[in-house]
Amino acid sequence: MKLSQIIPIVLLAYLLLGAAPSLPKLYVIGDSISMRYGPFLEKYVQGVWQYDRKSDDGQAAKNLDVPVGANGGDSRMVLEYLKLKAPDKSFQPDVLLLNCGLHDIKRNPETNAIQVDSASYRKNLEAIYQLLHKRNIRLVWMRTTSVEDERHNTRSKAFKRYARDLDAYNAIADDVMRKHGVSIIDLYTFTRSLGSEHFVDHVHYDDSAMQLQAGYIAGFLQGLLPLTPKRK
Repeated sequence: MKLSQIIPIVLLAYLLLGAAPSLPKLYVIGDSISMRYGPFLEKYVQGVWQYDRKSDDGQAAKNLDVPVGANGGDSRMVLEYLKLKAPDKSFQPDVLLLNCGLHDIKRNPETNAIQVDSASYRKNLEAIYQLLHKRNIRLVWMRTTSVEDERHNTRSKAFKRYARDLDAYNAIADDVMRKHGVSIIDLYTFTRSLGSEHFVDHVHYDDSAMQLQAGYIAGFLQGLLPLTPKRK
């Protein structure tokens, strides 16, 4: 084939590729649990989703119990973060995968005061949904993974957590999300089925569990496709 024949074919291919729909955009906001399974999830959705998340330059990883940077923190922090992001028209993921709860249920070891009370937690989740709905961003909710009282509270001195609070806050989130028809990924039940031997500290999991969590989430996200494609 002559060069004069090849060039038009290459140009046609270039134009066709340029007009092809881009991959749907996935944006993740979550606590340190999501930070840890995140690299596996990003790998598993490669070529299917454009993966992004609330991120930083590494400060959140220095102490996973302190919510800064990539760590989304409690529901108040998530709401404030999204209020800052909302005016940015370039922030338009097809799906926002969200979790908050572990930081909300922290209790002061001296006063037993909870960080975010249940009524405020419900109000914050409702506000988060409404904000995303107005921006036409599809929310997918992640149920918070488990707390074992003795394991957690013999290892954590700065704050306490209790399974009863976790169960109550998961139920609140279930109620809010179901009311609005939001898809729910039950990472809580899935991770409990793996067994307590996968804990490496008070709430975090080993590599094998994190890979399984990421695979479970990726499979769920695959079930959401096809989304309406966006043109480049």
